Amino acid sequence: MKKVIDFFSNDKSYPTIFWGLVLIRAIFNYSLPLMDNTEARYAEIARIMTETQNWIVPHIDYGVPFWAKPPLSTWASALCINIFGNHAFFIRLPYLFLAVIIGLFLSRYSKTNSKYFPGILILCIPQFYLHAGVVSTDMFLSFSVGLIMLSFWEALKDESKAYWKYLFFIGIGLGLLAKGPIAVILCLPPIALWCIISNNIKRAFNALPWVLGIILFVSISLPWYYLAEKSSPGFFDYFIKGEHFERYFNPEWKGDKYGFAKQQPFGIVWIFFTIFTFPWSILLFRLIINSWSSIKNDSWALFLIIWMFWVPVFFTSSKSLIHPYILPSTIPLALFIVNYWQKVKAKKQYLYVGLGIPLLVIFLFLSGLARPFYINNTDKYILENLNPESPIYSLNKKTYSSQFYTKGLIRLIDKEKLKYLIKSGDSFYIRISKDKWEKLNPNIKNRLELFKGNSKGGIYQSLLSK
Repeated sequence: MKKVIDFFSNDKSYPTIFWGLVLIRAIFNYSLPLMDNTEARYAEIARIMTETQNWIVPHIDYGVPFWAKPPLSTWASALCINIFGNHAFFIRLPYLFLAVIIGLFLSRYSKTNSKYFPGILILCIPQFYLHAGVVSTDMFLSFSVGLIMLSFWEALKDESKAYWKYLFFIGIGLGLLAKGPIAVILCLPPIALWCIISNNIKRAFNALPWVLGIILFVSISLPWYYLAEKSSPGFFDYFIKGEHFERYFNPEWKGDKYGFAKQQPFGIVWIFFTIFTFPWSILLFRLIINSWSSIKNDSWALFLIIWMFWVPVFFTSSKSLIHPYILPSTIPLALFIVNYWQKVKAKKQYLYVGLGIPLLVIFLFLSGLARPFYINNTDKYILENLNPESPIYSLNKKTYSSQFYTKGLIRLIDKEKLKYLIKSGDSFYIRISKDKWEKLNPNIKNRLELFKGNSKGGIYQSLLSK
C-alpha cells in the first residue's frame, strides 16, 4: 500500500498518471453505449449529417433541421464517422482529443517539477473528466473559451509572440461555431472587468490587432451563419432570439423545439459548481479565504478568479440550465489551484481524492455495479437481435438512442396506426415507453409480446410474427 501511495506522490510518476487517466477515459468511451437524451441526440445528428452529406444544416431527424446549436462539435463527430465508422468510441474521439490537448497545453503554466501536473489536475475535476467522453457542444465551447482567455493573457505579455494575438480572434470564431454568441458573453465581460480592475484597458487595446482580428473571426464564423439561414430560413431568429435570450431571461419560454423544460431553483449553478468540481472546489474556497490579500495583488490569480466565477455569476439568475454549463470554469479552476499548489498543506489528500474518483468509477464499471445505470438509459441493448426483415416503430415518441442504433430506420406512429398494423397482420416491432404501455387498450396489449425491455419501456413484437 505504501508503494502505491508513494507512486501517486512522486512527480516522476505524473506522466504515467496523466496517460493512465486518459486510458481509463478511453475505456469508458469505447465500452459505454450512447445514452439518452443529450449524448444520443448529438450522435444521431452527426450520423444523419454523415449519411446525408449535408454539412451546412444539422438535422435532428430526416427533414427536421436542428437550429439549437452551431455545428462545430457535430462536424468533428461526423468527420470521425466518415473516417472510422459509427462506433461510440469514434463519435466521442474528438472530445477526448480536445481534453488531452487542453491538459497538455496547461503544462506551460506548471509550477511543479512535472509539466504534467496541470493536466492531471484538470482531468481529476469530475465535470471535465466526464465531458472528455460525452458527445455534446460543451467541450468545444470550453476549448474555445480557454483559447480566447489564455491567448488574451499571453498577448498582453511583454515580447509576446504575434500568433497569440491572432489566436484570440480565432478562438472567438471557433466559439461562435461551437455554441454561438454565448462564447463571447463568457469571455469579453470578465476580460473587460479585469482590465478595469488592473488598469490594463489601454494596454489591451494596443496589444490586439482589432481590424485584422475582426476580419479573421468574421471570416471563420459568419459564412456558416449566412449559409445556415439561407438553407433553412428561420434559423437565425430561433437561435439568436430563442436560444440566447428567451432561454436565459424568460422562465416561461415555451418555444424550445428540441429540449425539455429545465426549471431550476435560483442560484442552482453554484451548487453545480461546488459538486461537479469536488474536491477542488473545497480547496478553491479555502485558498481564496486564506490568500485573498495576495490574490488582490496577483494579476494572474485575479484574472483566473474573474474568469472562473463569471460563468456561475452569469447563470445565477437563469432557471433554464444544466450542470454542464459550468464546464468553462474548470480550466481557470485548474490553473488557479496550480498557481497556489505550493501553499497547499494537504496536497496528498486532495490529490488522492481527485484521483480516487475516476478510479472508483472504473471499479464500479468493471465490477458490473454501474451496469443498471447505463443499460436503462439507452435503447442499444433492447434493439439487439431484431429480425432485420421486420420494420420497427415507436409509439408517439422516438428516443434518440433508438434512432441512432437503428440507423434512422425506426419510424414514429400513433395509436390509430398501431391498430391498423395489428389488423393488417404484418410482422413488426414497436418501441413503447413504460407509461404509454400502461395506458394502452388491453386488446392491443394482447396482440403484442415483449421482446426485450429496460426500466423505461421495451421493444414489443406482434404475435403474428411468430
